[in-house]
Amino acid sequence: MSDARRLEVLRAIVEDFVQSREPVGSKALLDRHNLGVSAATVRNDMALLEEEGLIVAPHTSSGRIPTERGYRQFVDRIEEVRPLSPAERRAIHSLMEGAADVDDILEGTVRLLAQLTNQVAVLQVPQFSNTAVRHIELVGLGDRRVLVVLIGSNGKVEQRVVHLQADVSDEDLVLVKTTLLNSLHGRRLDEIGGLLGTAVHALPPALQSTGDEIAAAVHGLSEHGVVDRIIMAGTANLARSDRDFALTITPVLEALEEQVVLLRLLSEMELDARGIAVKIGRENVYDGLTETSVVATGYGPEQRAKVGVLGPTRMDYGSSMSAVRAVARYLSRILAG
Repeated sequence: MSDARRLEVLRAIVEDFVQSREPVGSKALLDRHNLGVSAATVRNDMALLEEEGLIVAPHTSSGRIPTERGYRQFVDRIEEVRPLSPAERRAIHSLMEGAADVDDILEGTVRLLAQLTNQVAVLQVPQFSNTAVRHIELVGLGDRRVLVVLIGSNGKVEQRVVHLQADVSDEDLVLVKTTLLNSLHGRRLDEIGGLLGTAVHALPPALQSTGDEIAAAVHGLSEHGVVDRIIMAGTANLARSDRDFALTITPVLEALEEQVVLLRLLSEMELDARGIAVKIGRENVYDGLTETSVVATGYGPEQRAKVGVLGPTRMDYGSSMSAVRAVARYLSRILAG
């Protein structure tokens, strides 16, 4: 079987199952899709897809449904994310233009995204405080270990032990500390990420590798001063999909209530070349979310924060990817204006 035809048959099975919730048989594929081959060929293609673990028979019927691997292969082969319809674009434009302030825009965004996709929409909101760097301390602990301490203007102390790749003297630590403080003192915590590279570059060449390691720790500690929150809408959409979960949707709903879980999940998702991140089924390692899929993208300055949708693995991935990306672009444009 050619790769192109195999992917076409897989695509047809995914699309039909997403629409119908029913296992898909060879006759249905021929009736609904212009595959240009015989029924025997389609049956053979389906058998090979099953051998590859991309589709499976849920029971003794002749129909097949996609596996997580099948969904992953389908998602990875979506080369172009289709544009939204004119009606969908008008809905987004109307929301963005009519919002009174940033909070209205953000809350309206998740409601609209939930409506466009019929999924749970989630949006990560960075809450930058005005806390600034008061002091940095570096304490040598021996065995190439250094205690890195960051003290904020609000008095909060963050600390972390770093295992360095090279030996460093107390005098070297004093120089690194002084150089970092000269660049960072009095600067807000959300600003220092862009300043650390310049500070390290000011060190002697022999200390720059060590400076990079310590700077990475300082940056990590500074992010503890950034308190993110989640805005969510469309939980009722998930409840209407209860048939898509093997036992119950209760673990999913419980996971959604844990903002820390959602924040960690979104923060860990890495965007691909299309500017989209997709986690399918057990790729979500967090308890309660292993039967769900998440589609997300970045928005705002440096695309640091993410907006996305969460739903059952039987998701319309193409439409979800389109809606998420379009909404994120509008949102970035409005926030930048």
